[in-house]
Amino acid sequence: MISYYVKTQKNFPGIFLMLRVGILVFLLVSFGTSNLLIFYIAFEATLIPIFLLVMGWGYQPERVSASYFLLFYTLAASLPLLLGIFWIGGNGGCLDYIFLKNRVLGANNSILFWVMVAAFLVKLPVYFGHLWLPKAHVEAPVAGSIILAGVLLKLGGYGLVRVFPFIELRSANFSRILVRIRLLGGVTASIICVRQTDCKSLVAYSSVAHIALVLLGVVVNTSVGLAGVITIIVAHGLCSSGLFSLVGIVYERLGTRRIILIRSLITLAPLSTLWWFLFSIRNIAAPPTPNLLGEIYLFISSLG
Repeated sequence: MISYYVKTQKNFPGIFLMLRVGILVFLLVSFGTSNLLIFYIAFEATLIPIFLLVMGWGYQPERVSASYFLLFYTLAASLPLLLGIFWIGGNGGCLDYIFLKNRVLGANNSILFWVMVAAFLVKLPVYFGHLWLPKAHVEAPVAGSIILAGVLLKLGGYGLVRVFPFIELRSANFSRILVRIRLLGGVTASIICVRQTDCKSLVAYSSVAHIALVLLGVVVNTSVGLAGVITIIVAHGLCSSGLFSLVGIVYERLGTRRIILIRSLITLAPLSTLWWFLFSIRNIAAPPTPNLLGEIYLFISSLG
């Protein structure tokens, strides 16, 4: 699907493809390294290609403000994370995740907890740190929305899973705060979805509501909870990317994303309606989709 949208780009398709390859390289480094500093560098480097994609290949003039929202929201929360990584390296003697995970660092350091967590909460994003996400999704090209929802947002969950062993002693004091943020944000984002008139914005806000469950599983920090987090991240990445690709197909054919204007699509394209139905039931975690399995894991872990 992404290759199709790359081929349909008429403005500098070679540069567009190079940016996609650059995102892939940075993601492979992020998921493959065990060094926290290299992970941070690759984690932040993914912002550059997606910033250029939104700025250069967006649809509306508002893409400029959307790209600046994306850049400054994530950078403002990520720069303190760099200081936290340096603090861990200075006190732990190394930055390798394999050697650090069995050490207790910053057991009484509340600032370290929020410094290490804030960047990933904005990257996920959770409610209150999500304002850049709807703007970036609505203004980004379809291929950019697919990769943003499918992989880049999941870096936030992966980062939380990776850094929590260093701060889990302090997380017990703040877990109630994070769970309350998760509950309030999930409910509020769901209510916002009801009043959306743009298909792309609707899918973006539904992502914010689903990510709230991921934060719950990370905060609980049990084997069942982490299994639910991984399942939800993978399943939501596939489901959300599929919905964004369908929105792109509809926008290319009809020239609009307004729900009220495409409500009769079933008479024009019944096959596409079938795909809308399949991805929608995955999005609401209907059985037998893996989304349901992940939510069951998370609910079981939260009861414990």
